[in-house]
Amino acid sequence: MADTVFSKIIARTIPARIEYEDDLCMAFHDVSPQAPVHVLLIPKQPIRSLAAVQEADSPLMGHLIVVATQLALRLGLENGYRVVINCGCDGGQSVDHLHVHLLGGRSLAWPPG
Repeated sequence: MADTVFSKIIARTIPARIEYEDDLCMAFHDVSPQAPVHVLLIPKQPIRSLAAVQEADSPLMGHLIVVATQLALRLGLENGYRVVINCGCDGGQSVDHLHVHLLGGRSLAWPPG
């Protein structure tokens, strides 16, 4: 997989406002937030998109959701939040590295886009 802005954030060659990090993933604030709280969670393992996830990635995917839930509580999103994974160009994915959006801090409309 080619270098992406996310792989460069993991490597610390591009700065980010990191909210969480462990051996499997990293979470940081989006530079173009779409809500008062907009954090991106990325696996450190390079996975191109949700469409590329394999059965063996199940523990990692579950970990991302657990971390998103913990971050939502830590960031004061008790009234609710949205977790989004865009997949592919038509799905709105702009970086070819799987990432989970955690959005909250205001009422979020539906449909989203």
